[in-house]
Amino acid sequence: MKLTPLTKTNFLIPKMDCPAEEQIIRIKLADFACIKSLDFNIPARELSILHEGPNKDLLEVLVTLNFGASISSSCEVEISDSMLSSFSDPDAEARILKLLMVINGGMFFIELVTGIMAESMGLISDSLDMLADTGVYGISLYAVGKTMMEKKKSARVNGFFQMILGLGIIAETIRRFILGSEPEPRYMILISLLALAANVYCMILLSKHKKGEVHMRASYICSSTDVMANVGVVLAGVAVFLTASRYPDLIIGIIVTGIVLQGAYRILKLAK
Repeated sequence: MKLTPLTKTNFLIPKMDCPAEEQIIRIKLADFACIKSLDFNIPARELSILHEGPNKDLLEVLVTLNFGASISSSCEVEISDSMLSSFSDPDAEARILKLLMVINGGMFFIELVTGIMAESMGLISDSLDMLADTGVYGISLYAVGKTMMEKKKSARVNGFFQMILGLGIIAETIRRFILGSEPEPRYMILISLLALAANVYCMILLSKHKKGEVHMRASYICSSTDVMANVGVVLAGVAVFLTASRYPDLIIGIIVTGIVLQGAYRILKLAK
């Protein structure tokens, strides 16, 4: 079994107290090809880096963030090739992303067709969100195995794509407010429950990657925001059924838009 000599440097970072600081550090270190893995312990304010060569340059970059970074310990270690490959498994990421594309692409078609038949803005809006996610997963699939900089570019494209879809949802919601609609609540509830189940399954698939590299974190964000949107459409369907009013359906269209745009903003923030 071949062993690779590396250095393990542990950093104490007192001002790293939430995932936002973690992601800033990840992106700040993205250009260092010598880094093999990053292990964050936010409660303990610690970061462990496996890397080649000296740690001086790593410390200098971390100091510029003004998080109070300092080296707490450093030692030489030998890592097997199998352990190195386990830090990032491109094949596993690709398999998950392909499955997510199939699930979201299928739900986009089901929700769009049902939304048109049921005249439901909530379902149509959610179907566009599913389409956005299908594109997100496709772009993330492209990023698997690429450099960190390419992964950041992929995440930026993801964010802009969602932003465009969100603006499209706003336009369609305004059109429905003006021209009117008669949403069918039973279709809204049934199909939204199906979409909710699909998105919960997607979140389970992505859960172990939610603190991983930026392109996989972007994919997890998409699924988590979709779950909120699905719950909203279910509640809107119940409200339409109880009140016989189209407004809950239109209101959820606006809310879904906010969720999509918020997700786009978070992804773009990750990829700065």
